[in-house]
Amino acid sequence: MFMTGKVLNIDEIKRLHKDSIRILEEVGVKVPSEKALTMLEKAGGKIDWDKEVAYISEKMVDKALKTAPKEFTLGARNPKFDLHMPTGQPTINMDGCGSNTIDLKTGKRRLSLLQDLADAGRIFDAIPSATVLWSSVKPSDIPSGGSGVISSATSMLNSGKHLQDEVQSINELPYIIELCKAFVGSEEAVVDRKIYSATYCTVAPLSHDKEMLEGTMGLTKYKAPVLLYPMPACGSTGPASLYSNVALANAECLSALVIFQLTTPGTPLIYGAALGRINMRSGVFMEGAVETVLMMTAMTQLGKHYGFPVIAAGCISDANEPGMQAVMEKTLTTLPLVLNNIDVVQGLGLLESSMTLSFEQMLIDEEIFKQCMRMSQGVDVCDEKDYFEDIKAVGQGGHYLKQKTTRKAFRTDEFYRSQLISGDTYDTWVGAGSKNMFDIAHEKVMKILEGELISPVDSNREKLVKEIIEEAGAKL
Repeated sequence: MFMTGKVLNIDEIKRLHKDSIRILEEVGVKVPSEKALTMLEKAGGKIDWDKEVAYISEKMVDKALKTAPKEFTLGARNPKFDLHMPTGQPTINMDGCGSNTIDLKTGKRRLSLLQDLADAGRIFDAIPSATVLWSSVKPSDIPSGGSGVISSATSMLNSGKHLQDEVQSINELPYIIELCKAFVGSEEAVVDRKIYSATYCTVAPLSHDKEMLEGTMGLTKYKAPVLLYPMPACGSTGPASLYSNVALANAECLSALVIFQLTTPGTPLIYGAALGRINMRSGVFMEGAVETVLMMTAMTQLGKHYGFPVIAAGCISDANEPGMQAVMEKTLTTLPLVLNNIDVVQGLGLLESSMTLSFEQMLIDEEIFKQCMRMSQGVDVCDEKDYFEDIKAVGQGGHYLKQKTTRKAFRTDEFYRSQLISGDTYDTWVGAGSKNMFDIAHEKVMKILEGELISPVDSNREKLVKEIIEEAGAKL
């Protein structure tokens, strides 16, 4: 029997959808783009042009839900890493746009560098559970105007897996397309292979950013998938009620759904969310709070109810460094999402509310994710697992270690084998150097970075990509 852990029943899901529609129809969404407002008005939306607010009807939402495809493939630079959506079982990826990195040599937090993105991409490729790479940090040593393109290019050079990043303005779009063409060869292949998708963040409460909106609208012309990613926080950018904050976030998601389906009908969309709450004493945003994962689980259920693949923030922590708080919060914010069969948990390797990257934490987080996956698989009650004959043979006071079924069973997936956690006695552990989980992860990280690229790029493509990086840095 599989383990489950839902927070909403079907009636509550329907009520939240109805509440979100009411928000769109009666409160509306700020859309500071004449192009988008004109399109919404032609589709039947009511527009307050002075306030740049669009009132979106239930009919418009229903139509958009029907035109959005529910299955597609996120292509990868290395085709063996192509990811079909929905995935069938959960995977994990990295959150994006952090500022800091914990240095591998000093162990100290510092501003992130471009090399950190390269290293993160290499480690990401070496993690079997990891599937969708979002450039995790904003390097401080590159031109700010071209940082989006340069970060995407660096990630793609060092990882063969699917890249999901932000199109921050329409000016970035030509470079993103040229970058994809450098790897797949033609504009037609860019449309077909879908090796790049966009994370689109709405601006809570109930707003869109003009530059990101128009940039992402432009990207939809290439049928690139878009992750819809609202981020209201209870008590600041969202109402101080988990229920109403989820309704608000869902309304933002549905507004983006309508806009992108009107722009390019049939655009592949991924339902997502990164809700949170604030610390009531300091006003600081909190990702690792238990209320966060309750809302993330609710959003996952809503996305699945609509039929979309879902990527949501999880495996997240407010801890300032690796340690007990990080492991506790990351476990709590991973398990409920896995139990609801989310497609991708988004938060690998990040600390400090996704502002700080730790390479060692990337491997620790995979360990957390894999243990949560094992827990979700529950207890297999079937004829093959019925060992009554062993029970009869061993009887009272005996031992099962000598049974053939025991030796066979311990080689199966029913019993999880950790690569980071020590199961040795104290004396054996001390004799092996008293290494903790972080120490072992550090050794593994260094081994990965000292090794060869898993998905190397040929010299001609690398030269072409570096030319795109140079031009983007100079012109943006």
